[in-house]
Amino acid sequence: MKLKVHILIAVAAVAALGSCSGPDNSGRMIFRYNEMAGITTLDPAFAKDQALNWACSQLYSGLVELDSNLEVRPAIAKSWSVSPDGTTYRFTLRDDVSFHKDALFGTADSTRRVVAADFVYSFNRILDPSVASPGLWIFSEVADGGFTAENDTTFVIRLRRPFAPFLSLLGMQYCSVVPHEVVEHYGADFRRHPCGTGPFRFQMWKEGVKLVLRRNDNYFQCDDEGRRLPYLDAVAVNFIVDKQTVFLEFVKGNLDFMNSLDASYKDEILTPEGNLRDKYADRIVMTSTPFLNTEYLGFNMTGDDSPLHDRRVRQAISCGFDRRKMMKYLRNNIGAPGVAGFVPCGLPGFDSAAAYGYEYNPERAARLLAEAGYPEGRGLPELKLSTTAGYLDLCKYIQQQLGLIGINVKVDVNPPAALREQIAQNKLAWFRGSWIADYPDAENYLSLFYSGNFCPSGPNYTHFGSKQFDRLYDRANSESDPDRRAHLYRAMDSLVMAEAPVVVLYYDQILHFTHRGVTGLRSNAMNALDLRHVKIEK
Repeated sequence: MKLKVHILIAVAAVAALGSCSGPDNSGRMIFRYNEMAGITTLDPAFAKDQALNWACSQLYSGLVELDSNLEVRPAIAKSWSVSPDGTTYRFTLRDDVSFHKDALFGTADSTRRVVAADFVYSFNRILDPSVASPGLWIFSEVADGGFTAENDTTFVIRLRRPFAPFLSLLGMQYCSVVPHEVVEHYGADFRRHPCGTGPFRFQMWKEGVKLVLRRNDNYFQCDDEGRRLPYLDAVAVNFIVDKQTVFLEFVKGNLDFMNSLDASYKDEILTPEGNLRDKYADRIVMTSTPFLNTEYLGFNMTGDDSPLHDRRVRQAISCGFDRRKMMKYLRNNIGAPGVAGFVPCGLPGFDSAAAYGYEYNPERAARLLAEAGYPEGRGLPELKLSTTAGYLDLCKYIQQQLGLIGINVKVDVNPPAALREQIAQNKLAWFRGSWIADYPDAENYLSLFYSGNFCPSGPNYTHFGSKQFDRLYDRANSESDPDRRAHLYRAMDSLVMAEAPVVVLYYDQILHFTHRGVTGLRSNAMNALDLRHVKIEK
């Protein structure tokens, strides 16, 4: 309580100072943000989380990119075609893209044009076991020798079998192009000597203190008026670990951008309804968009005999608590209650009017328990729900609500790493989980229920198995028509909800905070950080 009081006093003090966000004294536009998670590498082959993706997306480019609507757009590839059988992708590359200047190309001011052979090298590097890139799975369906440079501007990928979402996978940072000269010179230390084709180039990195990127004057993309991007002169990334300090630095104007919220200051900046408080509205802008993250409770569908193996008990749990109240009182309405399917808002396949989701219905829950042989919960043993401290409030709320209908729940709190390991090894009967999209296709979510993906070798953590689901999944992966594929996705989502191997809690939401002088920031439901069009004014 004392800590919270101190934070509020400090906020009140700095609120009177106003924002000093904007160009520095020299007139340069420098965008400043903080990365609490830290940055461990600037090599895109290891860009496995948001912090690394944000940094690498400023330094590198790939064949394609995802826009604000998660549509695949040209980047270094100006056009492409896909063979009728869905296994051959032919890309025509731009001929005006160069790597950042590096002495390894000749002199300190030398550069080199990107050619198709650079993509052959970059993608084979991801597949190289000695590199051990966590992005190796992206090319698991690529045929042997499946990367070909037919000439400097024609790059071809051949798959063993069709995989409809493949093009969107190529927008991931793992698929960035890198120059062999620089990578091979530095080896593992390429992580500290990045060289790409992105809108910013590497300037300085003191690990744990600051990262500075400078404008790439030779960046290949322009705005609609033909002006070369980016507008910013530099990007400066701090690594402040304390969340309250980050908030105070943002309020003072020492940071231009803040992503998401922490419970310690959530109520200071937001109303209970999730709106920006009036005292900040004159100088801070809050934007929100759906986040491709589904928070859920998962049941282990295998193992010892358990009441949770009865579909009716799982369904009773799913309709036995009020998600809408949970979102209002515990999350300030940040996110949407999970009353539809497992596929979240913002993806084809999400059905906001889905009749197969679960609303709060204690009467139905009671009927389901009685049908399962547990009237009013009598005879039902205590059920253990495994979670982490960060989600304890949500699980305690669910525990209390389910207790009203006779379902006794014990909440077991685990360290995050330990919980992840136990889930991956299929050792928990009932657990709290989340799934953040790797790429913007509903297949990424539905893959959690495909029997060929049983953990620990795949992401099917519940070990749910259904021959009908598997048939639909295989059909969808080879279906090139987006509307027909979305129809198959909804059929799979409906089947999962009927069998209830998971309880959907909510669909997450992205909150971005900037000062009013910051314009042009772009993002999407993957929480991208696109700084190419950003301008900063006093």
